[in-house]
Amino acid sequence: MSISLRTPAAAVVTVLAIGLSACSGGSSDSSGSGDDGDWQPVTIEHALGTTTIEDKPERIATVNWANHEVPLALGVVPVGMASADFGDDDDNGMLPWVEDRLEELGGETPVLFDETDGIDFEAVADTDPDVILAAYSGLTQEDHDTLSDIAPVVAYPETAWGTPWREMIEVNSEAMGMAEEGDELVASLEEEITEAAEKHTGLQGKTAMFLTHVDTTDLSEVSFYTTHDTRAMFFEDLGLETPPSIADASATTDQFSLTQSAEQADAFDDVDIIVTYGDDSLVETLESDPLLSQMPAVENEAIVALPGTEPFGTAANPTPLSISYVLEDYLTALDDAAAK
Repeated sequence: MSISLRTPAAAVVTVLAIGLSACSGGSSDSSGSGDDGDWQPVTIEHALGTTTIEDKPERIATVNWANHEVPLALGVVPVGMASADFGDDDDNGMLPWVEDRLEELGGETPVLFDETDGIDFEAVADTDPDVILAAYSGLTQEDHDTLSDIAPVVAYPETAWGTPWREMIEVNSEAMGMAEEGDELVASLEEEITEAAEKHTGLQGKTAMFLTHVDTTDLSEVSFYTTHDTRAMFFEDLGLETPPSIADASATTDQFSLTQSAEQADAFDDVDIIVTYGDDSLVETLESDPLLSQMPAVENEAIVALPGTEPFGTAANPTPLSISYVLEDYLTALDDAAAK
């Protein structure tokens, strides 16, 4: 079953943002965020070092996926941010919930960093940032050190590409001097997710696994995200359970994905729902494969195929602004699969 995103209600992308915009004290058309008279230096420890932000940051840049959504949700327009390279349906470098939030704030489009071949350090430097946010990222030590020559850098707390959405908000907002507003945003999103998930009772007690991008030309192996990946983490927020097979495999590694021979696909007999990236043809390929078709979730057609070229393809990877935009559609797709 492949899914296309329905057009959401206009209010769905606002999250807590209108109220937080007032809290930030910054104007909607700039990256500034209030008086720094009571600013105290902020020190943040992360996987790549320790960063101290001595002065209240006025010009905020972000790199890698979705970090810009934290300042935007808090009413602050960054001076530069990574261009969207996944799910961008109109090729303007921004996902629709980012466009909507910028319009709400009345802000100009930030400089968009092309990260197709890695971080564009020169472009980041040209925005003259006071801080660079990357709490959810895959920065290498070399990336971090190079960026640190430009401005203080806040990297991921523990694992590359493994920062849960709550912690991404908490770390990035702390670096901005807006920790309290970040906590309010987390609480608001948690309430929204809980209320939405409670309406989908069919998910209760169901287990789910997330297959990585499937190579339909070679189905000899099954690749899947472990519980260290944010996509698998999000299942728990939505009321789903982690299959013992995935939990056991995840306990032996710190990697965000693993691969297993298709001949051992019966290990996933405890999986009720499969989520992956693809379309109807991918689903048909899985269902016709002599080994993978024996997996209960495949046999029952309990597959959610997320389109990689559309905004809804990002649904499984929760971010501060996308959660509200895609939540109901994602829950409905999962609920439909659970009913199979």
